[in-house]
Amino acid sequence: MKGKAQPNQIRGELSAAGLRFGVVVSRFNSFITERLLAGALDALERGGADAKQIDVARVPGSFEIPLAAKKMGSSGKYDAVIAIGCILRGETSHFEYIASEVARGVQLAQMDTGVPMIFCVLTCDTLEQAIERAGLKSGNKGFEAGLSGLEMANLARKLSSRGWAGNEGPVPRRSRRKCT
Repeated sequence: MKGKAQPNQIRGELSAAGLRFGVVVSRFNSFITERLLAGALDALERGGADAKQIDVARVPGSFEIPLAAKKMGSSGKYDAVIAIGCILRGETSHFEYIASEVARGVQLAQMDTGVPMIFCVLTCDTLEQAIERAGLKSGNKGFEAGLSGLEMANLARKLSSRGWAGNEGPVPRRSRRKCT
């Protein structure tokens, strides 16, 4: 009796060999964003990256992250870009507008450039929640973003080497296969 067919698995590794990384970090709420940056850099270094493989762009606030991320992605110099920021809820609806647009902007930058954009923009109700996510009880989300950057840069490279660059658009009808 034959076993089930096993699909080909394509995965990224946690290795920085031959890769370059861009990091965009907001200066606003720097008490948090600097901890997230340190975590991301730690993860990249543990993956084998040295300082020459990493560029850090600093922007005033989280709202400016998508533009810098897109410019980094469009440059052709980076295999992944990590977006780091911290948006804290205030007494007005400003939080919702900024959080939504930053997430949307980073996603658009990723889709427009084909370069993995790792979203490490904390959106927290309180400073205490942000502190927990930047290195205390809940670990460091920046470290997790660094690991994701390593993995996605490798995965994107593998997918590109298989002939898929990510910007081809929809698959032409003649090459679609029906499932039976």
